[in-house]
Amino acid sequence: MRTGSEPTTARSALRARFWLTLWGLVWAVFGTTAFALTGRTGWAVACGVLWLIITVDLTVILHRLRQGPHYQPGPDIPPYQPPDDGPGPGRGPGPGPGLGPGPHDHRP
Repeated sequence: MRTGSEPTTARSALRARFWLTLWGLVWAVFGTTAFALTGRTGWAVACGVLWLIITVDLTVILHRLRQGPHYQPGPDIPPYQPPDDGPGPGRGPGPGPGLGPGPHDHRP
């Protein structure tokens, strides 16, 4: 069910990101080493830059995992409630005249 507030209440599957990033890190290290040993400097540099990006991403993921269950959703964490403060930015002014209440209009 879409509520229109997904960008502000979105949560990430950090454990899946962790394992995928770790897999990418292994391949980036392997690629950097293999290309450096075979004399392909351009590809070695490209893999080295990827290695750096992956390391930064892994650091962010580990930081967020250590922050606790508020940042790592699990089965015991309920979904966020959508904000109920009017149309908000990006959702337009409302249904307009003669169109009736909109899907987010819960006023009596």
